[in-house]
Amino acid sequence: MKIVVISDTHGGHERLGQLEGDILIHCGDVEHLFRDDALALQRVDNWFARQNFEQILCIGGNHDLSMEDEARGGRQPFRHATYLQDAALTYRSVKFYGAPWVPMLAGHAFFAEAPELATAWGKIPDDVDVLITHTPPAGILDVSSQGMVLGCKHLAKRLQNLSPRLHCFGHVHASVGSRVIRATTYVNATSVNSDFQIAHPPFEYEWPD
Repeated sequence: MKIVVISDTHGGHERLGQLEGDILIHCGDVEHLFRDDALALQRVDNWFARQNFEQILCIGGNHDLSMEDEARGGRQPFRHATYLQDAALTYRSVKFYGAPWVPMLAGHAFFAEAPELATAWGKIPDDVDVLITHTPPAGILDVSSQGMVLGCKHLAKRLQNLSPRLHCFGHVHASVGSRVIRATTYVNATSVNSDFQIAHPPFEYEWPD
């Protein structure tokens, strides 16, 4: 099973072209906080419709104010992707779980204070196979271009008791890449660079059948 992961497209998703696989995961920030685009969700949903996958999963990020509004209203933001917010989806016996919450960014979408973060991460199932978050855990692929550590310490604490095979996220543009720690492959799948320009190809992961 081929899993393709992207994140932080910030309206530039068309530049990624035609993608193909079994599962496409978008780890949030389909929008751009500093651009007024009322059609941002519709544009990315239209793009999802043209991609060649059996399942498309998407979570929110701190730039996704429209997505947050839709979710608060109890609406699915997309017709051609499944939106996950503190929710799981099982596909081919693999359990995927998505949550959008971010620390330290009051006024942004999906911001949560420390107690809310601890509660949210506590909902992650113990048997999760693929964990999808927007924020990295503290200490893993989370250093900004200015050297700031931006990952979530509460998520890192929860991961001490989890063993997902794959944990994908984005958020910190300067730390794109992957790292294997014990049984988990961690992926910062950010698609853009620090100038918000599409600069990195999707991450591809082959799940053993």
